[in-house]
Amino acid sequence: MVIEHIGSTAVPGLGAKPIIDIMVGVRQLADARYSIAPLAAIGYEYVPQFEDEMPERRYFRKGSQTRHFHLHMVELASEFWQRHLAFRDYLCARPEVVREYGALKRRLASRYGTDREGYTEAKTKFIRLIEEIAMRPTDRSKDR
Repeated sequence: MVIEHIGSTAVPGLGAKPIIDIMVGVRQLADARYSIAPLAAIGYEYVPQFEDEMPERRYFRKGSQTRHFHLHMVELASEFWQRHLAFRDYLCARPEVVREYGALKRRLASRYGTDREGYTEAKTKFIRLIEEIAMRPTDRSKDR
């Protein structure tokens, strides 16, 4: 098992909601079932209904009105694992891209307000572009 901090709070200087995204890598996704009870014992809720949208992930959440924790359990060898780490690492290495992404997030937050789905969908094109660049097996120093 490997644990990584992902999401906006994992990127220095990037504005973020008070949500800590934690990605847990397991050998096989079926192993996630052994974590449901222990995570529930420390306050995490297993949310299986999201598996229809993202069958490659097991999702847990914990939180209050002011702070939330989202735990994403995925296979270590999965594309999901690789994409999320590549995106985070790319941003951490490029402050200019962090500024661009931060500005986009602020514009979209203003436009979409409490429409979380609309906000998320609107920033997906930017995220996919950065993931694509970050996943290229070339010299990334020339990108962006």
